[in-house]
Formats: sequence, C-alpha cells, structure tokens
Amino acid sequence: MWYEFIKRAIDVIGSLLLGIFFFPIAVVTSIAIKLDSPGSVFADTPRRVGKGGTLFRIYKFRSMIVNAHKKLRTDPKFAKLYAEYKRNSYKLKEDPRVTHFGKFIRKHSVDEIPQLLNVLRGEMSLVGPRPYYEDELTQQQKKYPHTKNMVAVVLSAKPGITGYWQVSGRSEVNFDKRIKMDADYVSKRSILFDIGILLKSPWAMISGKGAV
Repeated sequence: MWYEFIKRAIDVIGSLLLGIFFFPIAVVTSIAIKLDSPGSVFADTPRRVGKGGTLFRIYKFRSMIVNAHKKLRTDPKFAKLYAEYKRNSYKLKEDPRVTHFGKFIRKHSVDEIPQLLNVLRGEMSLVGPRPYYEDELTQQQKKYPHTKNMVAVVLSAKPGITGYWQVSGRSEVNFDKRIKMDADYVSKRSILFDIGILLKSPWAMISGKGAV
C-alpha cells in the first residue's frame, strides 16, 4: 500500500518536473518532425496493454511514416518485413518505415517524452514493465508458451516509460528474456529499485545502446 502511494507521488511530481525540463526539447522535436516528413507530430500507434489488461493509447512522437503500424500488417509490400518483425520478437534492426529524423529520436528515446502525459493520467508509471501491443503478447505467447505465467505477472503492474530491461540491454533481448526481466521487476519492485532504474535511465537514453 505504501509502495503504491509513494510510487504515484513520485510519478506525478517526477513527470511534472521532467515535463518542464524536456519542454524545449519537445518543441524542437515537434518542429523537426513536421519539417522532416508529412503527417502528425504524434505517432498513430495501436493501443497498448496496461495494468489488468486494460488497453490505452500511448503518446509518442512520430518517428515513422504515417500509418506505419497498419501498413506493416496490411500492405503486401511489407509482408516479408512483417514476417521478420514477428520472427524477431516484434523488433527490427533495419526498418524502412522510420523517417530520417525518426532514427535519431528513437535511438535516444526522445520519442518517449510525450508518455509523461500517460503517467499523469495514471495509465503508466515512470518505471515499470514495457507497454506491449495486444497482438504482440498474443503472438509471442504462442511462440514462447512458457511465458504465459510471466505475462500475467507483468500485467499486474502499470507499464513504465523506462524499466529494468531497458537499462539492461533494451531492444537487444528477445521477448522471452524481456518478459522474464519485466516479471522479475514486478516480483521484487521497491522504491529503491525504482530509483536505481531511474538513475541508470539517462545513460541508456544518451548512449542509445540497444535501441531500434
């Protein structure tokens, strides 16, 4: 009980302070996105799975072409890419849908800044498991059936902007390892553990290690 109360207080205060700090970067990023490619400043991504399996819209700066996620799943010219996407635990090393400026903001996690709004709305936390796509969880549990119990553990907590696996390798690990790290985090989470992850996050953001 005390953990949840303190965590929420840290989320609200932290997201407000980070919002003020990142506001100039967000403005510059918005202008750069508009100059780089046509379309909205924000990504039109499918909803993510939150705590208890609740679906919610995640806010991100757009780093891809318009309708990138829909086109990947429905456009015949992306059929091979989609097969590779599913085969590689819903990650792509080389993604032709990513814009020029999008490569930079994805590498340094600048596209994640708008998720501070999700934290203020109570849909996410500053620290938590990765917010997965609904079809990603369905397909990956078929590929890795032993992960079903771990998925249930992960969905018992709010997803986070940053988390244990992000500061420990990020996109370099496959789904089965990533979901285990997320489940391990949920099982042993504490305020000190969260603070440790938050302190490691700036370097992960700056270095861009493992990001795709």
